[in-house]
Amino acid sequence: MSQTKDTIFTPVLIAGSLILMIGFAIRATFGVFQIPIANEFGWLRSEFSLAIAIQNLAWGIGQPLFGAFAEKFGDRRAIILGAIIYALGLILTSFAITPGAHQLYAILVGFGVAGTGFGVILAIVGRAASDENRSMALGIATAFGSAGQIIGPPTAEFLLGYMNWSWVFIIFAGVILASLLLLPLMRGEQVASKAELDETLSAILGKAFRDPSFTLIFLGFFSCGFQLGFITAHFPAFITEMCGPIAQDSLLASIGVKTTSSLGALSIAVIGAANIVGTILAGKLGQTYAKKYLLAIIYTLRTIVSALFIMVPMTPVTVLLFASSMGFLWLASVPLTSGLVGYIYGLRYMGTLYGIVFFSHQLGSFLGVWMGGRLYDIYGSYTAVWWVGVGVGAFSAIVNLPVIERPLRERRAVAVQTGL
Repeated sequence: MSQTKDTIFTPVLIAGSLILMIGFAIRATFGVFQIPIANEFGWLRSEFSLAIAIQNLAWGIGQPLFGAFAEKFGDRRAIILGAIIYALGLILTSFAITPGAHQLYAILVGFGVAGTGFGVILAIVGRAASDENRSMALGIATAFGSAGQIIGPPTAEFLLGYMNWSWVFIIFAGVILASLLLLPLMRGEQVASKAELDETLSAILGKAFRDPSFTLIFLGFFSCGFQLGFITAHFPAFITEMCGPIAQDSLLASIGVKTTSSLGALSIAVIGAANIVGTILAGKLGQTYAKKYLLAIIYTLRTIVSALFIMVPMTPVTVLLFASSMGFLWLASVPLTSGLVGYIYGLRYMGTLYGIVFFSHQLGSFLGVWMGGRLYDIYGSYTAVWWVGVGVGAFSAIVNLPVIERPLRERRAVAVQTGL
């Protein structure tokens, strides 16, 4: 029996959302470690930035692999494997004392994020949700991932006040393993159609790769990764160095924010908080309106917000205004993009197909993180890479418009009937 509107908050959705929240809380902290690790070892900013960039690229490469693994061997086994690799990467990183070691172990962390992240979890949630609930369920699960940004950076900042960064990594490894206690709840009815269940992975991959809309979705997701990767990795350091002074008698000081460093951690948390609202709203709107147009609107607004922020003098007020505005748009593209993939190409191999699209996101993230550190070392400023992010955002707004938002199976049936 299909689920109804009354059962949107199923055990599958709740457990999947919590696993995403924990995994993303830890992932969102790496920008907080940017300055402490560079200062301890006397590294260039690009050294640790490259480690974060490699982590994001490994996440992108691992996403379709874990999606395919989950579809062949089981969702929960994929999550267990991902959590173990994630924890191992964090533990090994805690002992790393060279840039090369950090960059090597970042591969493990990235693959761990892939196994516990969007590609696997959203596919489970999407398959377990009814048609009328799917977009909203994907929005809720994505929003919980954003909630991790509220928890992660301030927690890391707090722990760094009492212990070395390496001990914080070990604690985070224990937390990600503890998330496996939620796995017994990850059982639910799958609502993929019989035709989808009978179709092979190679067949659907061939159809998707020949479809121009899949290419456009792939290209459009690039800017999302570029902007998110750059901001997550570099925004705390950007604020620390560029923001105007925080008045000791200001409202920020009254809530414990007395330095630009703590403002950087707070800004990432504000992005996560605003995104809870934005992502759920995007999921809700995706049930009624064309997802491709919603995506074009989101990328256009991101472009405008980013351009305005870099064009005005940076103060604590503009930082928080930017964080709340960008946060509202932050991961709003994820339920719409994943929902678009599931709607057009079916639910059976949604994990693998979305994983391939997500690789574009992570390729963008890799370049955003790496270019941020590299151009900073060259020019002593993040301004150039910021404007690159503005440009790719405008590009993504445009390429989503020609997407044919109609199930591929229906399109093929019409083509057969009309002889096209």
